[in-house]
Amino acid sequence: MKTILNVIWLLLCGLWMAIGYVIAGIICCILIITIPFGIASFRMANYALWPFGRTVIRKPTAGAGSMIGNVIWIVVAGLWLALGHITTGLALCITIIGIPLGIASFKMVPISLLPLGAEIVPTDQQMPGGVPARM
Repeated sequence: MKTILNVIWLLLCGLWMAIGYVIAGIICCILIITIPFGIASFRMANYALWPFGRTVIRKPTAGAGSMIGNVIWIVVAGLWLALGHITTGLALCITIIGIPLGIASFKMVPISLLPLGAEIVPTDQQMPGGVPARM
């Protein structure tokens, strides 16, 4: 079932959201100080392409650096990508078939705003010490 959802997701919105993340990643990689944001953006592009069957785990060891980085990320690209997920989610919820995909798009808003200090893992893989993100 997750493969079917991933294919539909890819065709309807995954490709466009992944392109947005890749563009944000390229912009962030221009400056040396924002390269960690670019790497996080590329991870999110991969997640935006094929999200079903994976989940986001918050790292409890993420410290103040992740918090400060997330604040900078929100200003640089996070707000725009979160608005993209909200817009996509609303558009997908117009049809009955698109409602599960729209809900998945809404669930990606927190990670698009706060990508640092999080890890994307398969849903069947348990991460020792990881805390499931509120999604």
